[in-house]
Amino acid sequence: MNKGVSLALIGASGVVGTKIIQLLEKRAFPVDKFIPLGNSTIGSSIQFNNTKYQVESLENFSPEKGQFIIFSAGSRVAEKYARNFVAQGSFVIDLSSNFRYEDDVPLIIPEINGEILRSLSEPSLIANPNCSTAQLLMALKPIHDQAKIKLLNIATYQAVSGTGKAALEELHNQTYFSDSATQSPVYPKQIAFNVIPQCDIFLENDFTKEEMKLVWETHKILDPNIQVQATCVRVPVFNGHSEAVFFKVSEEISREEIIEVLENSPGIKVLDNPQEGLYPTPVENASDTEDVYVGRIRSQKLDGESWISMWIVADNVYGKGAALNAVQICEELLGINSQQ
Repeated sequence: MNKGVSLALIGASGVVGTKIIQLLEKRAFPVDKFIPLGNSTIGSSIQFNNTKYQVESLENFSPEKGQFIIFSAGSRVAEKYARNFVAQGSFVIDLSSNFRYEDDVPLIIPEINGEILRSLSEPSLIANPNCSTAQLLMALKPIHDQAKIKLLNIATYQAVSGTGKAALEELHNQTYFSDSATQSPVYPKQIAFNVIPQCDIFLENDFTKEEMKLVWETHKILDPNIQVQATCVRVPVFNGHSEAVFFKVSEEISREEIIEVLENSPGIKVLDNPQEGLYPTPVENASDTEDVYVGRIRSQKLDGESWISMWIVADNVYGKGAALNAVQICEELLGINSQQ
């Protein structure tokens, strides 16, 4: 493969798509040919590396033009086009949930299971994990390697940016315009000045689909033996997901040991000094940031068993939750194919 690649981006003008473009530029990803694609945005202007491009028709796109194709346009679009594009010889990275639980589709966080990419002998479909899962497992993997997590309980505090542009506008309008406060076309209840204990639809087991994504994806990416229980909550924050995590481990590990392990893990920053009021928050640490931030680390014995508590914050759009992880997958694939 040449040093530079042809890269197509579906959903280039969306919330995540614009962040993918920023990261490709920032990280100097070698693109010889950039192809922004869409259906409703055909003809609109996209800028990449100081060059203006017009969004082309996804319907009329010939996939052989793109060595790498990133889908950031939802499950329906991915379902319609992704597998066909792979069959035509492209590596496809999909950010939707459509293929995450298919046995033949790897679900990748490069720092955790990036070695799977090295086993791909031909163009393939690769799934990007859920935003909450990605930041969660980035923080848990180093600890799991040391002490083996047995049981995990997580409560998420998810920003509205995870739902897209309309949700951002809804929070803004309800916050600043009182006559819009009761109108909730995106969420089932008012989001401004409120918290909604529902992300996605409810399933037959009374958990939401978002909560079950954390279960399914933890099992697929990290360890199927970890018992997982989750509650996902939408909060009136524009950007940045937060998570309160409580988990039981097989081997005792001290707070100091946890901090050392995390500080030596790529993509993690520890902000934890209770005496100084140091801990991560979305406003301070989730604005176009790449790292996963961890604080409020506690280790304790409960009925003779070892438990750990942590607070995790990350940028769910620009960071590991979406754009960054997709770009990192492309970087891994580029490195692997350059050596073949």
